[in-house]
This record gives sequence, structure tokens and C-alpha cells, in this order.
Amino acid sequence: MSTRASHRRKESPPPARLGMRGCAVFALAVILALWLLTLSILSHAQIPAAAHQYRQAIARETAFRFGVTGPVPVIAAQIMQESKFNPLARSPVGAQGLMQFMPATAAWAGEIAIPGPVQPLNPAWSIRAGVWYDRWLYDRVKTARTECDRWAFVLSSYNGGLGYVYKRQKLSAAPGDWATTGAINPGIHPANQKENAHYPRQILGRWQPLFTSWGRPVRFPCN
Repeated sequence: MSTRASHRRKESPPPARLGMRGCAVFALAVILALWLLTLSILSHAQIPAAAHQYRQAIARETAFRFGVTGPVPVIAAQIMQESKFNPLARSPVGAQGLMQFMPATAAWAGEIAIPGPVQPLNPAWSIRAGVWYDRWLYDRVKTARTECDRWAFVLSSYNGGLGYVYKRQKLSAAPGDWATTGAINPGIHPANQKENAHYPRQILGRWQPLFTSWGRPVRFPCN
């Protein structure tokens, strides 16, 4: 009896070791499943169905203003950020349409660049005017370390005004570096500063990857 009991005690550790190994395998399987689920969720982040009808217009206007290699994904991502491709979108402060033009800015764009009636709620007009305005800002951002920095400054200008970008650059030790310069508050309300610093990141970092099949993206982060 003592021999059999001793024999059983000697055999008992292996099942215990197998159990621990099984738990480890199970834990790894759970981690792998969660990782795959995360990848699946990320990979299924989709372009809104409404966006596809505007793809050709975005590509055409971007090519017209920036050349055939113009960054279509940036423009599409900007519309995503502004209106989620809702042509009738209206903000609490009065911005309208796909590119969320304020009335005064829309009137100015119509006066100097876009012939005909000012129609910010017309998708074709909004895309045409929005891409033109991006180009207008792009031509006036002279100090930028990389193409990414330049576009970040352009987007910051679109959101908060070119004058504030110039003020930030004057205050910055690295005026061509958007990550450094964009964090500087040039004298605006902290909430507006936070929104303005967030705006280029949302477009270049969050939304642009959805549209990389539409054309040449701008590399982000800026480095």
C-alpha cells in the first residue's frame, strides 16, 4: 500500500504541470484572439458609403490645384473630419457643407476664386472651394521642415487661421516643426488651442489611412 501510495504521489506532479501549461496556452490563445479581434475592428474601419460618390470630384480638384500626385487622401480625410461626408452638415457656429465653410469665408472664396453663386451646401462647390483654399494656404506656408509639417500647418490654418500659424512660428524655437510649433498657444482660448492642435492629427493620423487607396498620402507622423 505504501509503495502504491508513494507511486501515486510521484505521478501526481505531471498532471499539475500539464494543467499549468494548459492554462498558459489558454491565456496565450485569449491574448491572440483579442489581438486578432482588435486587428479585425481596425481593418473594418470603413470609408463612409456617402464618400465614394465624391471620390472623382476630390481627385479632379486635387489634381487641378496640386498636380496629378496631389495628396487626395489628405483632402478626403479633411472632409471626413469636417462633415463625415454629409453635404448638409451645419455646425453650431454656422459652418456649412462638406468642407464646413463659414459664411464669410465662403463669400470670400466665391468672390476671388470660384465663379458663380456661393453654394457651400452644394458638394461640388464645397469641394472645389475647399481644395482651392487649401492650395491658397499651402502657398503661404513658407516655413516647414517636411511636406508633412507643411500640410499640418495648412490644416491648422484652415481650422484656426493662417495668422495664428504665423504667430506660433514667430514664437517657436523650431518654426518649421509642426509638432513643436503647433503646441504653442498664440493667445487664443485654451479650448480653441486644443482643438487646433488636434485637427491636423485627426486628419493626417486618424482619417488619412482610410483613404490611402485613393492616391498618394502624406507621411505621418512628421519626421
